[in-house]
Amino acid sequence: MELQKISLMDAYMIETLRSKGVTNRELVEQKDIEVWNRLHDSFDFRNLINLRDHNPTAFQSIIEDGYQVKFVTFNGLKNLLKLKFNRIEEIDYQTTERGIRGLYLNTEERNQLENLLSKNWTIYGGNVDVKSIFHVELV
Repeated sequence: MELQKISLMDAYMIETLRSKGVTNRELVEQKDIEVWNRLHDSFDFRNLINLRDHNPTAFQSIIEDGYQVKFVTFNGLKNLLKLKFNRIEEIDYQTTERGIRGLYLNTEERNQLENLLSKNWTIYGGNVDVKSIFHVELV
């Protein structure tokens, strides 16, 4: 199954809300976003609602099945690792000139990261079937 593609900012908003305890069901069904605005005041969550209202089926797939970010920048990768996986630079991995190294992921996390990354990134190293250390680099 091909995942829906979203912008990096949409991914930030989704993962920020999730990190603040918003459930998938609330992401799909919430009508009043004032509560979201109190969780993070610099995001305009109306953009996320517009994405949802434009194509509810696709949005539900994004929330429930995952997504791919159209283009992930280097800082975008670090921010997504922090928001989605609670991994912090220089604690959970080290940065290199072309990416990151020493990222410890379990199988599910690796699959999620592999799915959400744009095609300009590649993951290598580690054992896919167990919790292992991976490297992520620009292609």
